[in-house]
Amino acid sequence: MTRRRFLIEGIVQGVGFRPFVHRQAARLHLNGWARNTAAGLELELEGPAPALDDFLATLRTAPPPLAVIEDIRTQELAPTGETGFAILPSRQGAAATLISPDLAPCDACLAEMKDPKGRRYRYPFINCTDCGPRFSIIRRLPYDRPATTMAGFAMCPDCQAEYADITSRRYHAQPNCCPVCGPKAVYLDGNGVPRTGDPIAEAQRVLSLGGIVAVKGTGGIHLACRADSPGAIARLRRRKLRPDKPLALMARDLAAAKRLCHVSKDEAALLQSPRRPILLLDKKDPAGQYWLSATTRLGVMLPYTPLHILLLDGQSGGPDLVVMTSANRPGCPVLTDTREAVDVLRGVADGFLLHDRPIANRCDDSLAMVWRGAPVFFRRSRGYAPQPILLDRDATGILAFGAEQKGSFAAGRGRHAFVSQYIGDLKNAETLDHYRTALRTTLDLFGLPVRALVCDLHPDYASTGEAQEMARERHLPLRQVQHHWAHMAACMADNRLAGPVFGLIWDGTGLGEDGTIWGGECLIGDFRSYRRVGSVRPVALPGGDVCTAQIGRTALSLAMDAQCPAFAPDFERRDKVAALLCSGFRCPKSSGIGRLFDGVYSLLTGSVKAGYDGQAPALLEALAEGTAPEDVYISAYYEENGVRFFDTRPLIRALWQRKNAGAGAAGLAAGFQQALCRMALDQCRALNPDKLPVVLSGGVFLNRALLEGVTSLLEDAGYTVYTHKRVSPSDEGLALGQLAIAAAGV
Repeated sequence: MTRRRFLIEGIVQGVGFRPFVHRQAARLHLNGWARNTAAGLELELEGPAPALDDFLATLRTAPPPLAVIEDIRTQELAPTGETGFAILPSRQGAAATLISPDLAPCDACLAEMKDPKGRRYRYPFINCTDCGPRFSIIRRLPYDRPATTMAGFAMCPDCQAEYADITSRRYHAQPNCCPVCGPKAVYLDGNGVPRTGDPIAEAQRVLSLGGIVAVKGTGGIHLACRADSPGAIARLRRRKLRPDKPLALMARDLAAAKRLCHVSKDEAALLQSPRRPILLLDKKDPAGQYWLSATTRLGVMLPYTPLHILLLDGQSGGPDLVVMTSANRPGCPVLTDTREAVDVLRGVADGFLLHDRPIANRCDDSLAMVWRGAPVFFRRSRGYAPQPILLDRDATGILAFGAEQKGSFAAGRGRHAFVSQYIGDLKNAETLDHYRTALRTTLDLFGLPVRALVCDLHPDYASTGEAQEMARERHLPLRQVQHHWAHMAACMADNRLAGPVFGLIWDGTGLGEDGTIWGGECLIGDFRSYRRVGSVRPVALPGGDVCTAQIGRTALSLAMDAQCPAFAPDFERRDKVAALLCSGFRCPKSSGIGRLFDGVYSLLTGSVKAGYDGQAPALLEALAEGTAPEDVYISAYYEENGVRFFDTRPLIRALWQRKNAGAGAAGLAAGFQQALCRMALDQCRALNPDKLPVVLSGGVFLNRALLEGVTSLLEDAGYTVYTHKRVSPSDEGLALGQLAIAAAGV
């Protein structure tokens, strides 16, 4: 006989782990005990060594679905002859635990929901310890029902019996409920008046007729309509004031998704996983479904709540593919409150499928693409937050405030970095309020101490203002970190690298140490320091931030700089903008790759305005998709103040000459992207002769062609390349880098 202690860290509380351990112990005839601790779970088991090895293998390969095991440590002990198995009281301090994200229904719950003889037949809030709402319903720790938004729903005797039965999969399932005692769905008409009958059937009827229905999920409210009705989608765009942005889809199942998109094995696995993110999938017809997205890809997700599953089950003739986009005021966070939704969406939605379970924590849908078998996040939120990122160092007491346009924050406790869910653009007052609320909630919920603050270098970011205010109020030290260094550090922390590394950091904007706008940077450094060794020739932005919407201005600037002004498209006030460029007044310079994309897309297509930030880069990527690139790359560099700059002027002139010679815009767009990939290799060869590991970060690396092109060229040249895996390469993931820099000290 052998006795062994197991110390398990991660998300192992509130996820059915102790019943799981008990069942495994019974299966393997092991004796012992288990209890919660501040770090996770501690247990001692006694029995034959092969049985203990089997138990450890099961822990590693088949833990409970909601569990996330970060570390397992074992210790051999002397046998005691103990018999039986016991759940011991938690050790003092066990409140310092982790919370599972909201996850999709498990197979057992789905089977139960479809059983006409069961008491939860077609019940839209079915759940158990293996699935269902977690983060969206919790108000405080410890994770008990009174601390959740289920507090107002007292369990009936049948549910209470399940809750107390350690052999049940609902043992200590805090959201446990049924139609007798749990939340209920309701359907309201467009004026907010309740309708009688089956609320889901009524919503299906309205959708089938081409109507727009507001649907309340776990972390927010969506607007839904038929995906195959351009008329319904046109009404949705008009009413929501969203004329251009792509719209996400929810498909009944994988077969429905495959009607429109190619789905790889890895994509299918992630689509059907309990996390259920929106995935960007390649259209079968690249030019098809233009009313949903002007690019070659569609954002698709599968239903992630029982209510969604019932809504798309087709029993009342409803569609199996619907648009499912966030319900919100323009630029504001997704709505969560039922009354507010009816007030705000009156005249937008033709009906409301709602329920009476409050949402404690707003959480948008996660958005990702699969690249080399793993997700790359555009947005990390539902299904992933608030699961922390495990660091290679202690970050206790550090609070990082992130950037602005894709606001986020990160707080440290031990080796855990609690990175916020998706929040949005902090320039908007309502979004900034959401940021403040989420920050307070995270600090309070996880008992996170705050001893030091870190934020961006930019003095006008709202996040910088929040950090400065907290520093004054609490008399805490505040450190400001350069934007692109934080990006590099974020990728290092994401991959648990210590450095030094060579960073290719490509994004739209970020304040540089010299007061100019950076965004196409080559950095060398680690968590303690960095050097800027390479960049891209800055382009003047006439009028400053207005250029993000009026991309024709950036095109004119590039063309004038390359001495081919005839290349630029015509637009209103072009002569005055040209005069402004000549004067240099109100023309900040930017080395941002994102702005370079804006200008080149305008030059190639004649478009002079963008409907939303990032539209031009997305459309250029789509334009180039599947097209043989024109060879427009000319290796041209110059040095200033120890920084090696890629000279864009020969590239712009080459694009102009090829266009005049009859080359198509698609081939030129592909050639432009290829030129950037080759420039990355040139810079790395010139500036990284020691072949330091290369990290890629910044929102530009959400461009799949650049991500693959740069990575492949560098790997073929013998470099080791690291990309983001656990947080987004965009500004949303930047707070992780700020946190890691502050944790390393100076």
